[in-house]
Amino acid sequence: MEAEKHDARSGFKLKPLHGAGIAVAIALLIATAYLLVSNAAPTVVAAGDNISVYYTGSFTNGTVFNTNVGSSPFVFKVGANETIPGFDHGVVGMRVNETKTITLPPSEAYGPVDSNLIVAVPISQFANASVAVGMGVTASNGRQGIITAVSGNTVMVDFNPPLAGKTLVFKITIVSIRKG
Repeated sequence: MEAEKHDARSGFKLKPLHGAGIAVAIALLIATAYLLVSNAAPTVVAAGDNISVYYTGSFTNGTVFNTNVGSSPFVFKVGANETIPGFDHGVVGMRVNETKTITLPPSEAYGPVDSNLIVAVPISQFANASVAVGMGVTASNGRQGIITAVSGNTVMVDFNPPLAGKTLVFKITIVSIRKG
């Protein structure tokens, strides 16, 4: 057996480690490393990450227009223009299980109403179909619109996105982050 060594600076007696002592030292090192890693800053959402979220979209009066809560999470790549700009920017810096409410003006959502996208169409363009306010239509170029008025031989069709011109409120919860 090796002799004990005395450390004059600390006043401790030092013994060489054997068998169980080495195992205890390794366990302490692993535990310390785990604590350091688990206390490190959690992963946050950044551009290029693929994330999953639950969200509820509402108008400023509280009326919900869309939600995926209770169904599958919405998955998208942050910064890849896969969602409206304000939603994309709003998740940056969030962590898994964090919930945040953001309010988006039209410029950060679906944009302002563009009067050039509200067009008068001759009723004859609708062939034999009956037309009514609120009815959805698809133009020959594939663009979708809503009939907003019918007057005589003219039908007014709004081809703006349905949420254009609206301030939107989103409650967002981050489900997962996969670093890009």
